[in-house]
Amino acid sequence: MILPKYRVATSSIPAAGRGLFIDERVEAGRIVVAPDAIQQVYAWDTLRALPDQDAVLAASVRWFEDRYTVSLDWPDECFINHDFEPNGLWHLGFVFAARDIGAGEELTVDYRHLLREGQEEAFRDARTGAAIVGWSWQESLRRSTATLAVLAT
Repeated sequence: MILPKYRVATSSIPAAGRGLFIDERVEAGRIVVAPDAIQQVYAWDTLRALPDQDAVLAASVRWFEDRYTVSLDWPDECFINHDFEPNGLWHLGFVFAARDIGAGEELTVDYRHLLREGQEEAFRDARTGAAIVGWSWQESLRRSTATLAVLAT
């Protein structure tokens, strides 16, 4: 569920397609997206055994450890795009405002939190051209927890 008012529109990120834009100011540390309607999580091996792997991998997100959600129906949360310097912080399925987000800004997160360790995204970071490669669960949790702790002060 996306908490502030928002809209899905053409992304400001080159070649990203559509993006999710926040239509009201959100203060740093506030929850922007909270998980809801998660019907099932999959272990990586189970996820890899599902049919239509291209669609499954494009619609999968690591939630915790080696468990992934798959949203083949592409709810609006799926239009949050990647940035190495995002304004959103992915932490255990929630997206927090990593800094104050102004009305009209596109919401971004660092996809390295969402990918399996060593898994490389099919596209590159639009700003830097660098590969987007998933962190280990431990590294993702360490980074997101440290960032969240600073936001909570």
